[in-house]
Amino acid sequence: MPVKINNASVFTAMGNKPIEIREFFGKVNSGSEEISIARLICPGNWVEPGQKPDFDEYTIVLKGTLRVSAKDRYYDINAGEAIITYKGEWIQYSTPTGEGADYIAVCIPAFTIEKANRDE
Repeated sequence: MPVKINNASVFTAMGNKPIEIREFFGKVNSGSEEISIARLICPGNWVEPGQKPDFDEYTIVLKGTLRVSAKDRYYDINAGEAIITYKGEWIQYSTPTGEGADYIAVCIPAFTIEKANRDE
C-alpha cells in the first residue's frame, strides 16, 4: 500500500553557518533505513566538516553551486547537474559563492549522523 508523506522533518545541520535539511524519507521521517531523500538549503560561503560516510550519496543541484571536495580535487556542481559520492571516500560539501545552493540528496543506506563519520 502506498504511504503518503505529508510533511518533511526539518533539521538544522552543522557547519560554519546553519543549513536547513528537509528529510522526506529516511530514518527520522519515514523510518526507512535503506534510503534517505532530503532537500538541503544552504547559504552562500557555507562549509561543513569533511566526512568519510558509510553510505553512497546521489546529489542533484536545483539552484546555485555546490562544491564537493575529495582528497585530490574538487567539483563545482551547478544547477541542473548531479554527482555521486561513494561510501568510504573522504568528501566535504560547501557553497563557494554568495549565492548558496539548494539541492536534493539521496543516501543509500539512509543517512545518520553516526554513518557520516564527520571529521572532528
